This record gives sequence, structure tokens and C-alpha cells, in this order.
Amino acid sequence: MGKKTTALSGALLTAVMLTVSACGGGGGGATGETAAAPADPKEVSGEIKVLTQRTDLVQNGALKQYAADFNKIYPKVKVSFDGITDYEGEVKIRMSAKSYGDVLFIPGAVAKNDYPKFFAPLGTTAELSSRYRFSDKTEVDGKVYGIAQFGTANGFVYNKALWRKAGVTAWPKTPQEFLDGLKAVKAKTGATPYYTNFKDGWPLVQWTANNGSVGCDAQAGNKLAGPVSPWKEGSELRTIDGLLHDIVEQGLSEKDPTTTNWENSKSLLADGKIGAMMLGSWSITQMQGVAKDSGLNPADIGFMPFPVQKAGKFCAALVSDYQQAVSVHSKNKTAARAWIDWFTEKSGFAEKEGVVSAVKSAPMPATLKEFVDNDVTFFDRSEAKTAAVNDIDDAAEIGLNKQDYRQKLIDTARGAEKGSLEDFFADLNKRWDEAAKTVGS
Repeated sequence: MGKKTTALSGALLTAVMLTVSACGGGGGGATGETAAAPADPKEVSGEIKVLTQRTDLVQNGALKQYAADFNKIYPKVKVSFDGITDYEGEVKIRMSAKSYGDVLFIPGAVAKNDYPKFFAPLGTTAELSSRYRFSDKTEVDGKVYGIAQFGTANGFVYNKALWRKAGVTAWPKTPQEFLDGLKAVKAKTGATPYYTNFKDGWPLVQWTANNGSVGCDAQAGNKLAGPVSPWKEGSELRTIDGLLHDIVEQGLSEKDPTTTNWENSKSLLADGKIGAMMLGSWSITQMQGVAKDSGLNPADIGFMPFPVQKAGKFCAALVSDYQQAVSVHSKNKTAARAWIDWFTEKSGFAEKEGVVSAVKSAPMPATLKEFVDNDVTFFDRSEAKTAAVNDIDDAAEIGLNKQDYRQKLIDTARGAEKGSLEDFFADLNKRWDEAAKTVGS
């Protein structure tokens, strides 16, 4: 499975929050905040169960090793892990019975306003926002209910050697320059310039995470909360989805998108048979690992920002992965909080995975060195109005964070669906605006 689940949590679940009913499990919520662990770690004790979607890290023993390192500081806390393949579906069921461990990643199926029913508050927004990125993603009434496992930037994972062979050595600065680069790859190397991963679907959601990067606007997500015609001329989503459409329409992607294969795409990219894919920065180490395992050069795997500049600079929005939370029903909340704090700040997990640490003072990972060296502007995309945006998206039945509408976009671009791009965008705008008025945003 690799990091497929991480990709889903990082981008697909960045905004998706369907509604879980109260499940009769609120129990009045937590009383007070789950404070950080005492100064003396030996005062913290108890058994905690950590739910995770990273079944690979459970199976290969990596999480067990993290627990062993944790126990060097907190010897009286026993940590066990429950790796869940269908994390969203399974945890949603468990939450109905209050049996969802002590530490867990907040499922996308839980509405933001329902967080106090299921999770213990970890502190005030004022306190935690100074230390951690993405704290507004789980903020309800001034309290924070989750701390990000990590963050991710978005961009194009690409084969640098292949692009050099095509004569393209500088990052494209405009969508047209990017298309020209893909055309050069096709003409001069015979490789497939771009790979959509249409069949698996979830990689198409990665495109949404560029919202904000186009205009270098931390409020881009919040600005969708209303009848704003998100795909109007000049908008971020029109630029993003317009580029995907043009890639396919101009024959710069795989011949038959219905036959794509995510696992195979990693080898194809490493081997120089495809040029680029839109993914989160979480994928860089995975692609480099495949290259190394295949006897290829991991340094050939590069990462470029979305091809738009603002004031002469590229921008990259940083978005949150799953958020770690403490169950409101946990009998060992202090131990659970100790685990979250240690895992976030001391475990080295973010560095090892090559992702952006939730800790604001931490440096950017080595995977984003080229972004740092080329002065790409990083910013945290605000999630303050995510709940309202989700409500509109749900009512409009568009699915900004689902694959369906972009699959239809690709089918329209390749002629498998009738209609023009203008009609496609007009329909999205109409549905969005009508839904926005309905839900009263």
C-alpha cells in the first residue's frame, strides 16, 4: 500500500468532512483541557491504544520502534497500535460505540463542529497556534482538538533526467510553459509526458491542494465559503483544473486513462517512461525509494511547484495531513497527550518521512531543499472556514476532494464526454452558487 493512505489523508481529507451523527456518544464532552504531560515523565502512566491508517508501519515494526523510543522517556506508559486498512469506514463505526482507542487521527467523516463530542481539547488556539502549524483546522470555539501528524506541499513529482533530455532545465513559470515542457518531453524522448492516475482516482484529488499556491493566498480555501463561482475566469480552481484539462486535450497524458495503475506509475516515473505526476511532497521519498530499489538514480526524482508565479516567485501552500487527537472517552488522557506531544516534537517522524513538521520552528525537510534553495514562498493555508466550504461542496454534490468531477473533466478533455470546458465550468459554478445560498453561508 505504501503511502497511498497518507496521500488520501493529506489531500483528500484536507477538507472533506461528511457528517457523522452524534452517535449518542458525546457524554457531555471533556471537562477542561487535556494538559501537556507533567515535567517528570515518570509521573505519567497507563496503557494507551493508538489507531493508525499506516498499516505498513505497524507491519514492518516501525511504530513499535517509535514506542520503544517513547518508553525511554515515559517508561510507565504502555503503547499499542491498531493498524486499520479501511480507516475511515472502520473508525466511524467504532466511534458509535465509544471504542475508538486513546489516540487517533480525526476521521474526515466527523463534522468539525462535532469535535467536542468525540475528542478532548488539547489547549487554546492562542496557545497552540504559536507552536504548531494548521491549528485552525481543528479549532472549535477557541479550543484546538487535534495536532497535525505533519504537513505537505504540493507540486509535480518529475524525472529530472528525462526533462533535461527534452531540453527543459528550468521550472516552467506559467501553465503554457508547463505544457510546452510536456510537449518537448513527448517529442524528444518518446515518454508519456504526464500520468493522470485516472483509474485509482485519488491522485486526481491532489490537484485541489494547489488552491492557494496559484495566487499565493493563505485565505484561498476560506474564500470558497459563499456563492463565489469558484471556477470563474481568473480564479485559482479555473487555473488548476484548466491546466489538467489542457494536458489531456493536447494529448500529453497516457493514451488510455482507464488503464492507469498507481503502484506501476512509481516505477514508470523512476524509469523515465513518464515525465511527471501531480502529488504531495510526501511522495518524493517513495519515488526515490523505488528508483533506488530498481538500481536507478534517486537524485533524478525532482519536485517542481505549480507553474504560476506571484511577484516573481513560486508559492507553495502547506496543508495538513491527518490530525492526532485524544478520545474524549480515554481513561489515560495525560498519557495519550504525552504520546502526541512526543511524536510531534521528538520522534523524528516528519524528518524521516520527508514531510513538513507540524512544529513551526522546525526546518523544511530535505525533500523540499530545491524549493528552499529557489526561494519558493511557503505558507500555511488557513482552514478557518473549512466546515462551511465542506457544507457547500456536499450540497452541490461536486466533490472538491473526491475524484469524480476531475475524472469527468478528463473524459470531457479527451472526448469521452460531451460538452466544452466552458460548459463544464459554468455547470460547476451554478451548482456551487446555488448550494451556497441553500446552506446559508
